[in-house]
Amino acid sequence: MSLAPRAVLVHRTTEYEELLARHGTHGQAAFFLSSRGRSIDAIARRHARARRTLREVAAAVPLTWRRSRVERADLDRFLFAPEDVVVVIGQDGLVANAAKYLSGQPVVGIDTDPGRNPGVLVRHRGADAAALLRAATAGGGRTEELTMVEAVADDTQRLLALNEIYLGAPGHRTARYRLRADDDRAEEAQASSGVLVGTGTGATGWLRSLWLERGSAVPLPAPCDPRLLWFVREAWPSPATGTSRVAGELGAGQGLRLTVESDRIVVFGDGMESDALELTWGQSVRLAVAANTLRLLA
Repeated sequence: MSLAPRAVLVHRTTEYEELLARHGTHGQAAFFLSSRGRSIDAIARRHARARRTLREVAAAVPLTWRRSRVERADLDRFLFAPEDVVVVIGQDGLVANAAKYLSGQPVVGIDTDPGRNPGVLVRHRGADAAALLRAATAGGGRTEELTMVEAVADDTQRLLALNEIYLGAPGHRTARYRLRADDDRAEEAQASSGVLVGTGTGATGWLRSLWLERGSAVPLPAPCDPRLLWFVREAWPSPATGTSRVAGELGAGQGLRLTVESDRIVVFGDGMESDALELTWGQSVRLAVAANTLRLLA
C-alpha cells in the first residue's frame, strides 16, 4: 500500500516576529522603530498577510494527506521524502533556500505579499492552493525543470543551489586558489574576492549584477537552460597571481575546478552561509550543471 502524499509547508520567520524576539512586546518594538522615524504598522500588516496565507494553504491540504511544516532555519535538518509536495509560502528567495534539499519533488510557490515580491518563483496565490495540490499529484499541472548548479569537493562533499554558488574566504578576506576550466590546458593562480557560478534563475539577481558590471557579451541563461555563467570578483594581478581567466560559460558536462591555496575557503549556495562547505589547503572543488533540477509548478 502506497503512502498518501505529504504536503510540506515551507515558511520563514517574519520581520515582525524577529522584532518581537528582540524587543519582547509589540509596544516596545513600536517604540524602538518610532525612535528611528519608522512605523511598525506596515511590518505588522505584512506579518498578518503572511500568517493568513499560511493558514489558507494549510486549510487547502486534502484531509487524506499527511502534512508537515518547516521553518527556513530548520531546512538543513528536515528530511524530505519522495512522495512530498513542497509548498513554499513566502518570497522568491525561500524557494531557492528549499531547492538544495530536494530531489525531484514538485514545488508550489505561494506569494504572501503580491506586488512587493517579484513573483519569479512564488507565482501563485493562497486561494489557488487546493487546485495546485491536486495538479501536483494528478499530473495535470505544467512544471518547469529549473537548472541548478552543484559543487563537488574532492572529499565527496556536495552542495546544490538554484541561483548561484559562491566560493571565497570568510570574513571578506582575500581568497587564494588555482582556477581551471575543463577545456583549459593550464590553471591560473588567483587572489580575489571570490568566484560566483550562477544559473538562469540566478540571472535576475547577483549573477546579473556581475554580468552588467563586466559588460559581458555572453547571453544570460534562461531558468531552464542547462548552462551556467561564472565570474571572478575583483581578481588581483601580482607577480604570483593572474587575471586572464575571470569569466566564462559552462554547458552540460563542462566544469570549473578550484584548488585552495589558503587556510580556508567556504562554499555556499543561495545566501545560506549557515550551510556551507569548508575547504582548506590543497583541496579542490568542481562546479558544474547539476543533475538535479527544481520541478516548479508553473
